[in-house]
Amino acid sequence: MNKKNLSESDIKAKFITPAILKSGWDELTQIGREIFFTDGRIYVKGKLTARGKRKFADYILYYKPNVPIAIIEAKDNSHTLKSGIQQALGYANTLDIPCVFSSNGEGFYFHNKTATNGEIEKELSLDEFPSPEALWEIYKKYKGIENLKVEEVVKQDYFQNGSGRSPRYYQQIAINRTIEAVAKGLTRILLVMATGTGKTYTAFQIIYRLWKSGSKKRILFLADRTALLDQTARGDFRHFKDALTVIKHKKIDKAYNVYLALYQGLSDNKSEDAYKQFSRDFFDLIIIDECHRGSAKEDSKWREILEYFNKATHIGLTATPKETTEVSNIDYFGEPIYSYSLKQGIDDGFLAPYKVVKITLDIDAEGWRPPKGFLDKNGKTVEDRIYSRTDFDKNIIVEERRAIVAEKISEFLKGYDRFAKTIVFCIDIEHAEGMRTALANANSDLFAHNNKYVMQITGDNDEGKRELDNFINPQESYPVIATTSKLMTTGVDAQTCKLIVLDSNIGSMTEFKQIIGRGTRINEEFGKTYFTIMDFRNVTNLFADPDFDGDPVMIKQVSEDEDLSDVEEEVIDETITDILDGEVIDFPQVEAGGEIEENMRREKVRVDGVQVKIVNERVQYLGSDGKIITESLSDYTKSNITKQYQTLEKFLSYWNSAEKKEAIIQELEEQGIFFEALKEEVGKDFDPFDLICHLAFEAKPLTRKERANNVKKRNYFTKYGDKAQAVLNSLLDKYAEEGLLTIESTEVLRLDPLNKLGTPIELIKAFGGKSRYLQALKELETELYSGIA
Repeated sequence: MNKKNLSESDIKAKFITPAILKSGWDELTQIGREIFFTDGRIYVKGKLTARGKRKFADYILYYKPNVPIAIIEAKDNSHTLKSGIQQALGYANTLDIPCVFSSNGEGFYFHNKTATNGEIEKELSLDEFPSPEALWEIYKKYKGIENLKVEEVVKQDYFQNGSGRSPRYYQQIAINRTIEAVAKGLTRILLVMATGTGKTYTAFQIIYRLWKSGSKKRILFLADRTALLDQTARGDFRHFKDALTVIKHKKIDKAYNVYLALYQGLSDNKSEDAYKQFSRDFFDLIIIDECHRGSAKEDSKWREILEYFNKATHIGLTATPKETTEVSNIDYFGEPIYSYSLKQGIDDGFLAPYKVVKITLDIDAEGWRPPKGFLDKNGKTVEDRIYSRTDFDKNIIVEERRAIVAEKISEFLKGYDRFAKTIVFCIDIEHAEGMRTALANANSDLFAHNNKYVMQITGDNDEGKRELDNFINPQESYPVIATTSKLMTTGVDAQTCKLIVLDSNIGSMTEFKQIIGRGTRINEEFGKTYFTIMDFRNVTNLFADPDFDGDPVMIKQVSEDEDLSDVEEEVIDETITDILDGEVIDFPQVEAGGEIEENMRREKVRVDGVQVKIVNERVQYLGSDGKIITESLSDYTKSNITKQYQTLEKFLSYWNSAEKKEAIIQELEEQGIFFEALKEEVGKDFDPFDLICHLAFEAKPLTRKERANNVKKRNYFTKYGDKAQAVLNSLLDKYAEEGLLTIESTEVLRLDPLNKLGTPIELIKAFGGKSRYLQALKELETELYSGIA
């Protein structure tokens, strides 16, 4: 058998898989083949979205389910034994795997991350592939698992209920690292995972495995909002069944293993703290959800509870760890044992990308000074000073400003989707109330049809709070627009929120990340693949802060006269939002994104008759150097293409040598180049080749019809028989009509007009067989793209 003639699939089936099985691996439970571990980044251009390429490993080997210990990259036999090792190492670093292999069917090239004796890499024959036990020993060394007691905990199975659900790769790493750390005796542990990445599911699997292994017998899960607690109890934690209880009253039942509680339910300032009904050593594991809030502060009620149960293992979960001169998660928990960032989640395609519409009002940018003797709506003289962006809606209400904000929000929705779930973040409760009125007036037609089209959802508004579940329910149409202040900055899951409006002075990076992170959830069933942030307060400048790890691809500044109803047609890119929280909290120690929900009404000056305009317009993209730069779609495309190909000559060489041009086009689309959007700008009759050469290298573009006619004029078909010439002429016509991708597929032979010339077999025979037909097609493509200047 000549291995050189075999495909990669044949090499795997005939040589690699048998070698693995021969060394003792179980085919059903230990060998994963073609395992996709990312979903593929979502790219956004105007209203178009597309998924990038998913990453997958040819083989992942598991000692136990969800405990991966080895990865194998396979190549066909035209490659060397070592050719896949660098790719495999990249995947292994992402997946936290110590044993890495490359193979072309001749043997295995083995990289051992734990080797210290000069044999970090070596060649193995097909018969020498290591057994599960041998690689497990390497894994234990890699993870520092040094005794049988630790090993037994680490080997405890995950929860499985037959649904087929398994953790994503980053959840798997977070769970495994935490289990290993607890088994080795670490008592303070911090996990940092971006909002929307499944922290609660991760916590559930951690608790389940530690509980089932017997290493932790009584567990307390602490949260700070009722909505979060109820959501947790209804979700994965329901699988604990009779072992689970939710503490809702001061009377404590000590007969359970897993307790869910609000820390306010365990401690308050009005009576004896309920947590003291437990002995200090009752719990041996406490998980603190959203630990960036109270537990980071030494004098908080969170900390009182944790100090009381200080003999227990404490695990903190957060998307936004707090590190200031006064407050520190790391000071209490130590450095995170694992972090999964918003940026990584977006790159992997698990989190939604965002784009930003940035609107600057003249009175915000320049300030407003009342004319001499200017009266407010109560007839009082307005203090003579310059009012700035931070004053508006906090100290002084300018009616015209609220009206223009509502108008621009409504314009956007009219051009995009008037029933797109929207959250408007305001300064305080009064501002949220006022914006509800302004938005109701701006959308009077829909508001008249259903008065829940826009609702105020704040801590003091019972009617609005009752609609919170409907707002976050993808199945419910109303409410559509929610105005809020602090109540919806954190909490439950609003999967279909597509527009976040920032009209609040947000100075806290933690609060900003919480607001942004809520919309990162993807719900493709309901069309949520990305979302838009509309910024009236210059808050999105925080994206440029090194502490924020998700970069916007585009920011659009809007001018006074620009109609936002067509803003979605702009070519832009990427990512965020969500909301919520379930209740007003009476405890002054409780933070909501850095501030307490404001229930006290401050006296504000209210004025009207002020002229308010929108200023500035520009489009900004993320440049190759990671900085935001101002440029057009054409410039954005050029920078991306020239980064990969540098010169026209290099691109032409790559294009002409490609077996199929479709692969190049697909590769560029996976990197965010949208040819359909470019056709709208440059011309619909150009194929991707001419769009690339023209935009990136300033070559003169030719339409598909012009290219086809040029080939016909050269009359190079004469070396073929009459039928073959007729096929080639028909392929040229098909190219002129539909483009390159159509003629590269053999399915084109079944389409009109080629099907009128004969069956696909007959047409291929006219060239002397399939290989000669494909060669003729390649020559045709060469003729099509010759003479580029």
